[in-house]
Parts: sequence; structure tokens; C-alpha cells
Amino acid sequence: MPVAHLSLDPAAVLAPVRRRLFGGFVEQMGRGVYGGIFDPGHPASDRYGNREDVIELVRELGVSTVRYPGGNYVSGYRWEDGVGPVEARPTRLDLSWHALDTNRFGLNEFVTWCRAAGVEPMMAVNLGTRGVQEAVDLLEYCNVESGTHLADLRRAHGSPAPHNIRIWCLGNEMDGDWQVGQKPAHDYGLLARATARAMRSVDPDLELVACGSSGADMPTFAEWERVVLHETYDEVDYISAHAYYFEQDGDLASFLASGVHLDRYIEDVIHTADHVRAVRKASKYIDISLDEWNVWYQTAPRETEPGWHAGGRRLEEHYTVADAVVVGSMLISMLRHSDRVRVGALAQLVNVIAPIMTEPGGGVWRQTTFHPFALTSQRASGVVLHGTLSSPLHETAKHGQVPTVDAVATWDEDASSLNVFATNRSVSDSMSLEVDLRGFGVTHVVDALVLGGNDPYLRASASRPVQPRAASDVTLDDGVLRVSLPRASWGTVRVAA
Repeated sequence: MPVAHLSLDPAAVLAPVRRRLFGGFVEQMGRGVYGGIFDPGHPASDRYGNREDVIELVRELGVSTVRYPGGNYVSGYRWEDGVGPVEARPTRLDLSWHALDTNRFGLNEFVTWCRAAGVEPMMAVNLGTRGVQEAVDLLEYCNVESGTHLADLRRAHGSPAPHNIRIWCLGNEMDGDWQVGQKPAHDYGLLARATARAMRSVDPDLELVACGSSGADMPTFAEWERVVLHETYDEVDYISAHAYYFEQDGDLASFLASGVHLDRYIEDVIHTADHVRAVRKASKYIDISLDEWNVWYQTAPRETEPGWHAGGRRLEEHYTVADAVVVGSMLISMLRHSDRVRVGALAQLVNVIAPIMTEPGGGVWRQTTFHPFALTSQRASGVVLHGTLSSPLHETAKHGQVPTVDAVATWDEDASSLNVFATNRSVSDSMSLEVDLRGFGVTHVVDALVLGGNDPYLRASASRPVQPRAASDVTLDDGVLRVSLPRASWGTVRVAA
């Protein structure tokens, strides 16, 4: 069996494990909110209409933050439509998804849901059809304790304590021609800078995310980031990045190597941001908020039928084991760059391109992609290690030669626990991974789990779960861990003293 080698040193620390890497994303579209996280009248819903069975899976998934309300939806967002008495809220046209928005679930409902789920809210402001004043009004409503019109309005709406939302996105994908209010980079940069300055006048300790381009394959990519950061560098903390992957034309080998593309994308964003830093003679570094990422085929229906409708099934991908392997490999890439990628948001959380699915009037179930996210979030703790990996290579049509095995490790010295996360990108061959752990004093394997190795196109369903299984060939001898990874698989091994 071909062998890959990973060498680790407890002194070679890349960065702390950042809990915000394991964020999610809820957008007002399809069944993401209505019939997803919020379903009044459902037997599993609490008195606020929040589905407690969904909240239970969100906790199991290990989600740390949730970005809201978009996504494309935010570029037409009128936040004040979704506060106050529900019966007085207007129904609006949602231009982003050609839908009707009833506003039954709004800002305060979202914060109530976050508190019930134990997650941190990450809010986005509308810089598509609105601007500085509306963003400041929203911030005042959320974060000022009392004594102003909008803070007292929030209190009158049943939320006496401020929401204290710390991290804010300044719009969404403003370079995309699908975006309501699309803008050139310079125009967006000026607006984002003015908005950031005004918001910091209200709350100087906010963390702010400027819009990067909508993806690495956009014609605007890199030049957009350069122009936007030139205008906003002193006012923001992060530049956003969005990354979606899917298998094309039966090319499973290239799909399984999507992490190679993500590595290059992240590094290109870092280099662009650092170029602006050098030009501006700035001392601080801009980090990355990878606040949309997932597998997304864009073949699931966008609309249930012609016309304007509320809710309905939209973008409900049915994920395979191969999709889950890619999700796991993207998390490996994010951890490996966690010195600069400090925020992540899996897009999305429930029903819409999501790891959690609900049945109308029924239960909830886990897609295949649920497991690598949940296991990585649950196990990654302490610090990410800067490892040295050597692996056999193989050829792919899209990415050229790629390492067949990819891996990263985290070390929690307080718990004397080390976790390895690895993927085998080969479509045909098992691989052995050897990890040199002699500097850690670990003595035994706690457990080892693997997903994949049989049918890469197997899907889970409400009646047929697909679960990781115990790895069949794992040893730890004289401080060297050896684990067998079947073809097209993702796995994790936990060792301890």
C-alpha cells in the first residue's frame, strides 16, 4: 500500500484553533428559515416557533456562529420590516430569490434562536439598495442599551438587553451581476469605508468584514480585493471569500482534489491583502472570513413554480459520500490556514444546500456532509500544528498533479489529546498515512473513524443514515501512528496520553 508521511512537532504551532471557523449560514430563502429552523405549530417547536429537534442537531454539528440574513437576500433587506408585532409586518417582494417574504421571522427572532442554539450571531447589512444610515440604524437597534429612539424601540419589542452583535458583514458579493445593487469595486469600497466609520462611531469595538469578490473564478477576483482594501484597509478586520465546489462531467478525481484549489484561493487572497498592507505601510494584517463555502451543484430547483411564492423547496441538494469527503477536505484546508482564515460559515445550515434536513410535519436527519463538519468541530481543540506532509502524487484533469493524501493535526496540551484529520483523494487505491508523534508523549489511540471507501455516490435519507465507521487498520507503535485510508475517504484519528 502506498504510504504518506506527516511529521509533527509540538513546538511548531501555526495558530490557535479558532471556534469561529465552524460557523454556519442562514438565509431567508426556501426552507432555510420557514420549515427549517422556524416552524410554528410543529410538534417539536418551542413557544417561539423554533424547532428544538433542529437546534439539537445544530449543537451536535458544533456550529459556533451563524451569518444572517444573507447572502443575496441582504442586498434588498429592510430590517425594520421584521421587527415589532408580527401581524403588522409587511409582505415584500424578495428580488434576490424571486420570492415573497412574509417577515414572520425577523431580527429579534433570529437572536432568540441563536441564544437557544448557543451560537454567536454574525449580522450582515444591506449595501445593495441601502447605505450608511440604514446600517447605523440597525446597529443602534441591536447594540445600544437604551436612551435612543431605536434602542428603546427594541426594548418595546420585547428585547430589553442589547443584542451585542460583535461581527458584521458590509454587504454581500457586491461584484456579482446577480446582486441587487451590484457596484464597481471603487464605489463599493467608498461606501463600505463610510459605513464602517459610521458604525464604529456607534460601537468602536466591532469586527467588520468587507466584501471580497464572489469567488476565485470571477473576472473581478484579486483586482476587486485590491481596490476594496485600498479604500477600507484602516476600517475593516476581514475580507470575505466564498468557495463552492461540485463534481463536473464525472471527474471524481478532480472533485476530490478541490482542497488544492481552495488552498491556492486562500493564499491568493492573503497575498493580495498583504500587497495592500505593504503599499499602505500599514501595521495590521487583514484576515479572511470564508463566510460561504460548501459543495453546491446548482442543479436543485431554484423556484418551485413560476410567480412570486413564499417558502417552498429551493436548492435542496442531496449529498453523497464523495461530497462529504470534499467538505472534510475543505475543513483541512481551513485549519491549515487558520493563522489568517479566522471565520468560516458553511452555506447553509438547514435544508438549503445544508447538512441538516427536515421533513414537513416530521423529523430531522443528517446528510452525509454533516459528519466531517461535526467531527472536526467537536475534536479540533488547542492549537493547529504546522506539519510537514509528504505524499505520493497523482494526476487530475483540473488541478494537475496533487498529493494523494492531505492531512492536518491539532494538539490540545491541557487535555493531552491530539487529533489528525486526513483525506485520501485516490478514486481507486487505499493509502497508508504514517504520523510521527514521538514528541508528544501520546500512548494510545482513543478512536479512529472513516467515511468513504465503498460507494462514493451513496446518499443518506430520513430512513437510511450514512455514518462514519471505525477504521479497520490503526496502530500506534513507538510514537508512530499508522492508519489505512480507503479510496475516496475522509477520516479522523484521536490519540492521547
